[in-house]
Amino acid sequence: MKKLMLLGGLRYLLPVINEAHKMGVHVITADYLPDNIAHKYSDEYCNVSIIDKDAVLKAAQELKIDGILSHAVDPGVTTAAYVAEKMGLPFQCTYEATCFLQDKSLFRKFLTDNGFNCPKAKGYDNIDDALKDVDYFNWPVIVKPVDSAGSKGVTKVEKRADLKTAIETALSASISKNFIVEDFLDKVGAQSSADIFTADGKLVYPAYSDQLFDKNAANPYTPAIEIWPASMEQKYQDDLTNQLQRLFTLLNVKSGIYNVESRVCSDGKAYIMEVSPRGGGNRIAELQDMATGQSLIRNEIKKALGMPLDNITAPVYDGVWCNYILHSSTEGQFVSIEIDPEFKQKYIRDVGLIVKPGDHIVPFKGANNSLGTLFLRFKTREELEKALSDTTSWMHINVK
Repeated sequence: MKKLMLLGGLRYLLPVINEAHKMGVHVITADYLPDNIAHKYSDEYCNVSIIDKDAVLKAAQELKIDGILSHAVDPGVTTAAYVAEKMGLPFQCTYEATCFLQDKSLFRKFLTDNGFNCPKAKGYDNIDDALKDVDYFNWPVIVKPVDSAGSKGVTKVEKRADLKTAIETALSASISKNFIVEDFLDKVGAQSSADIFTADGKLVYPAYSDQLFDKNAANPYTPAIEIWPASMEQKYQDDLTNQLQRLFTLLNVKSGIYNVESRVCSDGKAYIMEVSPRGGGNRIAELQDMATGQSLIRNEIKKALGMPLDNITAPVYDGVWCNYILHSSTEGQFVSIEIDPEFKQKYIRDVGLIVKPGDHIVPFKGANNSLGTLFLRFKTREELEKALSDTTSWMHINVK
């Protein structure tokens, strides 16, 4: 029986565990929080910090694993790449490539050096140096931790006087205590966040979505809604697919899943914003699998274990799909979510609630503040937009 190590213990790992069990794989989950939910469903638990790559390597060697993943768990991605490389196990790309894909500052430099569309950006490890560079950027700017996901610690800054506070926010969300300042790109239409898949270095499954935001949320830059297929013009999708293939060729990647964020901007150019060698959060791969009939999750497991992949092709969607990120605008005690029964039966394909009555909930500042997800399917985009235009007509979140 093959052994697969999954870094982390979040709920996002449950479909990976379930699929691995269907394949007869022994699953080991690893982190330093034994009460995390994924450990209740895995076959074995390993107590180790997933950001301590040498400790994870030692544990992986002792457990004689056959593969390692950090699916939808951003802090463990570089560790997974490191362990895979040291043990000769499959991974999407080299450890070196993973390190700069996972570091927003290094990734921006790579894009710029290789002629990709890229905003003016600069990375820092202290506040003073950034404050000296205020005239380097074209304002407004975005300040981000170089190593966080889920929009944690991200702030749009309009005024120079607010830059220091934004940097402090970014540093509070950074593991390495490094941050990046970059020009704010004025996008046209919706940003895209989707999972893609390469096979032997070829981008065989390009995917794009509409990633929307709640302007009334505590952090209006935290994704609140994701829609497939994307409304982005096909010429821009084709351009991004070509850019991604060029990127993957330069990186000499192999096979595996990537979460990609991209956008079209007012300058008429398409930009790759982020590429991470892992499945995305918010159950993105799970929804895409449901919507397309292909399984990124199964093939990511196969990749990790060195098994032959399915014949993966460009996605075709069965209808219009929406991942609605449940969230609250107020702090308090969660009571319930009420969904109109008729609407639920007709449109909702899955309810992934991660809070229970009595839990303390806070306003939506990052993906870690979500209450769960709803998967919705509609026949047309018009049907979907009508439902989203008045969510109170079919759903109510009760907080006290």
